[in-house]
Amino acid sequence: MSSPAAPPPLRHIAAATDFSPMAAEAARRAAQLAQAHNARLSLVHVVSHGWMDELRTWITDNTDWQDRLTAQTLERLEAEARQLDAAGAHPTQPVLIEGNPVQSLCDAVVGHDIDLLAVGARGSSPLHHLLGGTTAERLLRKVGCPLLVVRQAAVHAYRRVLVPLDFSPWSAHAVTLARRVAPEAQLVLLHSFRIPFEEKLRLAGVDDATLVHYREKARAEARQRLQDFVLSSGLSAEQHSVCLTEGDAPPNILTQARERGCDLIVIGKHGRQAAEELLLGSVTKHVVSEAECDVLVSTARTA
Repeated sequence: MSSPAAPPPLRHIAAATDFSPMAAEAARRAAQLAQAHNARLSLVHVVSHGWMDELRTWITDNTDWQDRLTAQTLERLEAEARQLDAAGAHPTQPVLIEGNPVQSLCDAVVGHDIDLLAVGARGSSPLHHLLGGTTAERLLRKVGCPLLVVRQAAVHAYRRVLVPLDFSPWSAHAVTLARRVAPEAQLVLLHSFRIPFEEKLRLAGVDDATLVHYREKARAEARQRLQDFVLSSGLSAEQHSVCLTEGDAPPNILTQARERGCDLIVIGKHGRQAAEELLLGSVTKHVVSEAECDVLVSTARTA
């Protein structure tokens, strides 16, 4: 089977910044991607209206401080944008917004036709804990484009990308996104299998020999599904390798990414167990929270 046509390049990439070191790394990665794809680059800062409202309760004598704060913030944002210009083919566009950080970023994605949003894994006020707890789930659930969570310095382009597969409709989207963002990287296609209802079978007194039989059957079925997926994807032997593991997916994903030297994990925000379109899968939440490398979450929807 011939290789599939290359996915379209990214046209507009944005990085969200709170001026923290991790946000700076996310911005540099976004600039690197923008250069590789000849894409527009925006640097977005959200002034949280929550703490602005709190400041207004303390400073009531005049409003000059608001104008000064806005001007100083914009000046800093423009300075960081200029620092990124050397790495890209297009001038970096600074975007300053006041509002709720999550909703404002989601609105910016739609309003500016952004194809990919990069954020730092950790930050400081006012976007502190942007990827912590329920805020991460809200952003990942609501954002209308792929979300790149950056943890490592952008030393070079992505070289090896781990793509966990559960054979749900979102698996194919994740592979397409990986090829779109990192077209020169080798993909490691990972699937983790388990014996269905293993604990219940043990409680029911099923002997070890029978469990071994079930395990080998599950392994063979998983291997066949993985092979079928590779064939349907049209990936060449040079573009990918496969990995079949047993057990819980999250620790297997993290272990394989580390042992295989992957610098990016691309994963769908949904899974086979998703009950509705807005549900963020537990595997995705765990990987985003615990991965040592960058994580790119696909937000593709299926019919």
